[in-house]
Amino acid sequence: MIFDELKQMVKQDLKIDETALDRESANTPQLHNKYLTFYMDEKLRLKKMQGEQATLRRNKWLYYTGRMSKEELEQFGWEPFELNILKTEADDLIESDPDWIKLDERVAFQSEKVDYLESIVKIVQNRQWQIRAMIDWIKFTQGA
Repeated sequence: MIFDELKQMVKQDLKIDETALDRESANTPQLHNKYLTFYMDEKLRLKKMQGEQATLRRNKWLYYTGRMSKEELEQFGWEPFELNILKTEADDLIESDPDWIKLDERVAFQSEKVDYLESIVKIVQNRQWQIRAMIDWIKFTQGA
């Protein structure tokens, strides 16, 4: 799901029509289900990306420490790493590796999307209280 499209959808869905509070209240469970489903799907996508990240870290560590076999190097299309490094230096090399940086950026973006959706689910959960407060305010201003 494209993040900008998601933000536009949220902007439309979270508007409360003050002239039809009964309809808005009845619509809350559907909105909750919609955004909870999005949240769960994106969270699962994040977990998958984190698994890919762990696999890439392990493969890059093997690569930089010289422990990767020729078959594995060919499988990934990587040239042998010729320098002898300390094990502690491998982490620095991994952190600056272009493949790692690209995947890390994707994971960070996905994490932000999951956090955003989690906050939207919480807003939808509180929507009934907002509608109730609006109804109470209308009653108060009309002297009921």
